[in-house]
Amino acid sequence: MTNVLKGKRIVLGITGSIAAYKACYLIRGLIKRGAEVQVVITPAGKEFITPITLSALTSKPVISEFFAQRDGTWNSHVDIGLWADAMLVAPATASTIGKMANGIADNMLITTYLSMKAPVFVAPAMDLDMYAHPSTQANLQKLRSFGNRIIEPGTGELASHLVGKGRMEEPENIILNLEQYFASQGGDLQGKTILVTAGPTYEKIDPVRFIGNYSTGKMGLALADECTARGARVILITGPMQQSTHYPMYKHLQVESASEMYQAAVEAYAEADAAIMAAAVADYTPVQVEAVKMKREKTGNITLPLKPTQDIAAALGELKRAKNGKVLVGFALETTDETSNAEDKLRRKNLDFIVLNSLNDAGAGFGYDTNKICIINKQGKTNYPLKPKTEVAVDIIDYLVKTLKTEG
Repeated sequence: MTNVLKGKRIVLGITGSIAAYKACYLIRGLIKRGAEVQVVITPAGKEFITPITLSALTSKPVISEFFAQRDGTWNSHVDIGLWADAMLVAPATASTIGKMANGIADNMLITTYLSMKAPVFVAPAMDLDMYAHPSTQANLQKLRSFGNRIIEPGTGELASHLVGKGRMEEPENIILNLEQYFASQGGDLQGKTILVTAGPTYEKIDPVRFIGNYSTGKMGLALADECTARGARVILITGPMQQSTHYPMYKHLQVESASEMYQAAVEAYAEADAAIMAAAVADYTPVQVEAVKMKREKTGNITLPLKPTQDIAAALGELKRAKNGKVLVGFALETTDETSNAEDKLRRKNLDFIVLNSLNDAGAGFGYDTNKICIINKQGKTNYPLKPKTEVAVDIIDYLVKTLKTEG
């Protein structure tokens, strides 16, 4: 998956809160994602965590005072404000929030904040009574009015429900807020709406049994995340599955059967610039669904009549004929005559390109974290080696971007 934090320069402001220890996890998470971190800490913050620990994690001297040494060397809050791609104040105490809201520049962190040219994120950390006090809420609202982004503890789509109001949001969710912001700021799919289907469908036999397949949906989720990381609005339609995306989606529609996925996909396609049909949709569904559970002792051998499901990719291919500019991507999982079967689907379903993988390739197919694909279009085919599905998603979306440019 494209790493939206790679190369980003983050100023991390740490204040005097018991939650200051979580700054270590923030730094490790940010650096792991390729970000460069500069810590600015208040004098009170140093009572809870030492600059030596923070400096060891960031490989940078921690900035706390205006003057770094007694020889007159000083830290320029203006330069730091120009250097940063974002500033994150976490934990942010009630005192620091009040100073930020009212421009009380009595320490290096506040002067850095007042000089900051980049977006500012604030993760409050205090006890519930302090957090709920009208003065704190007024200061938070004031910060919002200045354009700051408040990462509320325990609330919102990206927040952990295990964190109560007042306590600082968990580091992983704070980082996710930063990732989502940078993903929305640019990328080669900025302004595009991409429809992605993922996972299996379940075709009911009776209230407790169904016909299904081994799809986990991992490939489709990786594609949805990759599109989001590149700035796209993703409409994700998933069948029954346990996994979830890394990023929140523009829209996430959960369905069970092939007919439900068909209806959702046809409706969503009207809004999309491109559609990626990565779901493993059942080809057949029972002619009749029993109203009650079938009893084994009363049935013995049974015959289960099946009928074809509606072909989602083919239906979108027909819609595509009347609406130029949309790109349609299909998937083919084959066991024999792989290339010829995939090329046949490409033509019949009016696809721009099709992603082929074979169950004959070790490490490819359902359940694996890896995949080995071949992308086929009307001009030819491109083979790729076995890779993690997150990297396969990069290859597929690179191909999609080029195709969109051609169609556009």
